Amino acid sequence: MSENVLIIGSVWPEPDSSAAGSRMMQLIELFQSQNWQITFASIASPSEFMFDIESIGVKKECIHLNSHTFDDFIKKLQPSMVVFDRFMTEEQFGWRVAEHCPKALRILDTEDLHSLRYARQNAHKQNRNFELDDLLKEDIAKREIASILRSDLTLIISTYEMDLLKSVFKIDSDLIYYLPFMLDNISQDDFIKMPSFEERRHFISIGNFLHEPNWDAVQYLKKDIWPLIRKQLPEAELHIYGAYPSQKLFELHNEKEGFIIKGRAQDANQVIGNARLLLAPIRFGAGLKGKLVHAMLCGTPSITTPIGAEAMHENLPWSGSISNDIQEFCKSAANLYSGKEEWLLAQQRGLDIINLCYNKQVFGQALLQRINELQENLVQHRLHNFMGLLLQHHALSSTKYMSKWIEAKNENLNKM
Repeated sequence: MSENVLIIGSVWPEPDSSAAGSRMMQLIELFQSQNWQITFASIASPSEFMFDIESIGVKKECIHLNSHTFDDFIKKLQPSMVVFDRFMTEEQFGWRVAEHCPKALRILDTEDLHSLRYARQNAHKQNRNFELDDLLKEDIAKREIASILRSDLTLIISTYEMDLLKSVFKIDSDLIYYLPFMLDNISQDDFIKMPSFEERRHFISIGNFLHEPNWDAVQYLKKDIWPLIRKQLPEAELHIYGAYPSQKLFELHNEKEGFIIKGRAQDANQVIGNARLLLAPIRFGAGLKGKLVHAMLCGTPSITTPIGAEAMHENLPWSGSISNDIQEFCKSAANLYSGKEEWLLAQQRGLDIINLCYNKQVFGQALLQRINELQENLVQHRLHNFMGLLLQHHALSSTKYMSKWIEAKNENLNKM
């Protein structure tokens, strides 16, 4: 069945800048494999690093918030399926889609549970352990869960988050769908061609610095972790890469300490693949960590925290070491950096994780089957989701008129 798919993004895809950008390109690739027609629409301004989606046959559309022009656009397009890239996007445009294209399947891609990330971040700032009750206190959790309930299907990237939604928020299993990163398997030929232990030097940290957990991790490395590792390995360097680096980041640069700020990587595969070890001391966050997947794809073992590795490897041994204890974290980093046999074992474990936990063919085909099932039984599916119907009714009664009020206000200001 051919689909006319509309993806509404809060930003244009930047696969070289973030895991979210890579995730979006994986979905686009899957949809295009079925010869589906895809339109990507966003309220964001074009960026220097956005992927040229038009070069792969995806139509590009600039849209506006609180504007009837979107209504005109979607009524003309008449998509059979609409994907929202974050719950905030569904809040802004979901009611318009439901009103003008009621038969369109509405899919929310959470990318990660924003409410979980923010609750953990707040607990960290308050210097205390995160508790599940923290989630229930967050307004953002109420908004995110409401968005999930209004959608026909929500893609969840982490098994931990799947369990959380079922156990804490009592979300029906029919409304949520586990979809991790969809990756090509690493062949033995590709594995053998990776730089050897001897060819690699130094440590690496990488991440988008618009993402608060990444900035926190670099500060943690600078103040507490790297000085301990450097004492054990005085010739080693830590190279810090990432998209959208700030002046505050570059002020951490210190060549005498071997703490080298590099900024945006021109070729992430090259810099990760030439490093011997990746450090990711992530103290809060949610979802799957793109940097850790990227490291395994490049044959680079990693040292991370339980939150960093959360839901990343099922029951398989980690490609390196996992610890919250700073002394253990640094000891493992130094030992793995120096020990070839242990390093080779960790590298092989990374290959196993990629091939067994992120198989593109398995997860892609299963998602397509689920979409087809929903398309064939959409009316019944929605009737069984009474809370979703209730929230959709109130969204159309409140969000709609607030948006129209803003639209009228803007029009009046433009006339002045």
